This record gives sequence, C-alpha cells and structure tokens, in this order.
Amino acid sequence: MRIGYAAALEQFHPTEILEYAAFAEANGFSGVMAADHFQPWVPAQGQSSFVWNVLSALGMATRGDLGPGVTAPTFRWHPAMVAQASATLEAMFPGRHWLGIGSGEALNEHIVGQYWPEAPERINRMFEAIEIITKLFTGSLAGKDVKHIGSYYKLESTRLWTMPATPPPIYVATGGPVTARRAGVHADGLITVGAPLEKIDGLFARFDAGAREAGKDPSTMPRLLQVHLSWAPTDSEALANALDQWPNGGMKFPKADIRSPFELAQMARLVRPEDFEGRLVISADPDVHRAALQKYADLGFDAIYLHNVGRNQREWIEVFGREVLPKLVA
Repeated sequence: MRIGYAAALEQFHPTEILEYAAFAEANGFSGVMAADHFQPWVPAQGQSSFVWNVLSALGMATRGDLGPGVTAPTFRWHPAMVAQASATLEAMFPGRHWLGIGSGEALNEHIVGQYWPEAPERINRMFEAIEIITKLFTGSLAGKDVKHIGSYYKLESTRLWTMPATPPPIYVATGGPVTARRAGVHADGLITVGAPLEKIDGLFARFDAGAREAGKDPSTMPRLLQVHLSWAPTDSEALANALDQWPNGGMKFPKADIRSPFELAQMARLVRPEDFEGRLVISADPDVHRAALQKYADLGFDAIYLHNVGRNQREWIEVFGREVLPKLVA
C-alpha cells in the first residue's frame, strides 16, 4: 500500500504545489493525486490551476505515480482531448500515470454554458466517455483510426499519434453502488473518498461483482482512496483550518449542482464544528489520524492519498512523514 500526497490545486499556486509534492516525497509519501477543477470550492481557497500542466511539471519534480483524481470528460472536455492529454503524460513518464475519471460537478462544468443534467445522465456520459477513450487507446496502439457515434458524443475517424507503449489504466471515481458495479465492468480500478467503512465495503462488493461479470479478476484491480483531514499543532487550529479552508467537508448534502464558489461560501456560514463529525478527522494528535487511516488500510486499498485541508502543508508533511506513515500497516 502506498501513501500519496493529494495536491490541492484549489488552495495553492502551482509552484507551491511542486515544492510541497517534492517535499512530501522526501518525507515518505509516494505519488501525487490532483483534481481537475476550474474553480475552487470556496473563494478562501483562492486557486485553481490547470491540472495537466501541473501533472507534467510534477512528473519532472517527483518520481512516483501521477493521476488526475479526477477529471470529467463530459462537458468542458470532449473525451478525445482527455485521451490525448493522458496518453501524452504516460508517454512522457512511462509506468507512472493513471487516468482518474468522474462524472463532474456543475462548479467546473457549467462554465461552458451547456444544460446541466440529472445524475443518471452525467453517469451515462462518463461511461460513454470511457468507451471513447478506451477505443482511442486500443486503436492507436494498433495503428488504426477509430470513430464513434453515441448518445452524447461523436468522434470522426482519427487516432492518437503520440502513444505510450502501454496505455494508462483508467480508474473511475464512485460513491454509489450502481456506478461501482459499472466501474468494475468498464474500468481498470476504482477511486473513492473517505466514508463510513460499511459503505466502502458495499462499494467494493459491487465493484467486484461488475468485474467478475466482465470476466476480470477484481483482486488484481487497484482501489484508490482520497482522505481529507485537518491536522495542526492544536485542536483549535485544526478546527479553524477546516472551517476556513474546507467548509465543504462539513456540508452534509450533495454539492454537484452548485455553480459558484460564492454560493458555497454563503452555505459555509451555516457549517458548525459538529458538522464535520464522521466526515473529517480534525485533531492535533497524529495517532488519532493514524488510527483512522489504519482502518482504511485494513480494507485493502492499494493507495491512499492524503489531503491536509489547512495551509500548514510543510509542517503537516514533516509530522506525518515522521509519526504516521511509518506506523501504518498494509
């Protein structure tokens, strides 16, 4: 099991991200996950750089795995563009890149002015996008053009002219049982976020069933987890960081339909410390965080990417590299 660094492009300038990721690697973290956002969740976070540029630079600054966890080839991006970006990154850094795919949020996708549909259509779009990306990877490696006419996308005859020797694996971000099963059928692995253990067990079961349905061995398919947490030298600082920088973590409702960071900031005024209970570990005690992470490790994740929601990244990386990572048991 690897413990990676979840680079918050919503919070930090890209040059800071490069420094933090390299520092994390020097302190025992392995690999970097970075989400494809066009806007931050709330204005206080203050940034939102272009994930593919940052991942390319991270490939030069670090040695571990690299993944957009996640990107949405559904509205802002035609799937062919995501396929090209992903193939190029893997060609530059062979064996290090994985492609994380999600169904998107209005916060990022509404900017192109298209109709924002209900969740079932967003999920269907995502899986059709995966079909196109897979076609392009497979056809291009074989030296053949491919095309596609589907419910949501068209692709005229083309191929990817820059391809790695092996295409990057495709992992699907899922938080629900239906998507988990379909991910098992159509993807190479699964990404999810910190949640109650019984919920994750249920996702694993559905994912495994889908994989077996497609004739695959689920035990060979990676499972990735992103965990948001808040550590600081005191409990009060850790709580203040969460309330200021990650109030979205205390919002107990779906946020996929919210369009503006300023709307979320208004909702954030209603977030209270107790709203983080069961959703975000907030503590100055590294052992409290270690115990919470060990429970996830025991579920059998292949990699866990940690995001400390405060701006105290260097201090947190040093403490976790010294007191948490060495004590986790795979």
